[in-house]
Amino acid sequence: MIGTPHPLRFGISIDPGAARHSDNVRLAQAADEAGLDYLAVQDHPYQPQHLDSWTWLTYLAGQTSRITMLPDVADLQLRPPAMLAKAATTFSRLHGGRLALGVGGGAFAGGVAAMGGVRRGNADVVTYTEEALRILGPALAGDVVQFDGRQHRIEGYQAGPAPDEPVPVWLGAQGPRMLAVTGRVADGWVSPLNIYVRPDEVPAKRRIIDEAALKAGRDPASIRRIYNVIGTIGADSEGPGLAGDAELWADTLAGWSERLGFDTYIFWPAASPRTQLDLFATEVIPAVRARFGADLAH
Repeated sequence: MIGTPHPLRFGISIDPGAARHSDNVRLAQAADEAGLDYLAVQDHPYQPQHLDSWTWLTYLAGQTSRITMLPDVADLQLRPPAMLAKAATTFSRLHGGRLALGVGGGAFAGGVAAMGGVRRGNADVVTYTEEALRILGPALAGDVVQFDGRQHRIEGYQAGPAPDEPVPVWLGAQGPRMLAVTGRVADGWVSPLNIYVRPDEVPAKRRIIDEAALKAGRDPASIRRIYNVIGTIGADSEGPGLAGDAELWADTLAGWSERLGFDTYIFWPAASPRTQLDLFATEVIPAVRARFGADLAH
């Protein structure tokens, strides 16, 4: 059994689509009232039907009271690290520390180039991302940032204002080189959806993160593990990802925490988001906590 030293946390993905933004505000408020830990928003600004995720998260923070916001994940190629850190520290100060900063190298080179970004190959994206994380660290802490790398040059930026509490940086990663960056630099690993990174693929990816962390002199146990889970809760449910009744969901998530080490689950409802949120909050989450053990769940 692998388990996790971190408390179990749960969130829901909120659609950035402009057409249903009023419904999704109500969904966010319901998640806040239900006690979920995170509101997650994907970041694909080149999609014409999507609201800008950072503006959307800022708005949602103002419509809720306690839940933490999570870009899942912010595209670093379209949101350069020094400016992203400025936005993140401002957000954190204005909203009482309610931010976990999920970032990624950018999944679609064509989308990045369409918005004026550089069309980079995979190796350059990995280098760009690792350098960006090394810039984000001191920038989020309010330090002086100087960096002269292959993809970034920062000529002595005095960062600030520093947040009242640290903003964690979680990296979305799938391939071996980006997973190694996670182990060397990031505070957490954000796994893609369970239909893209299947549970049976996780142990090998976890080993890459852990080995890279050890080589960098870091404790692998300090790195959070976040799983994006698409599916449907219900006895007669079907569709992509995890489908079944609440007991199946609870057994599955608890098992993934015990065997794969995930400490956080972001639920992506495949249908009927409000009904699915209610089932997740009232039936699945309490059962996962009970199965996994109250000593690690709180």
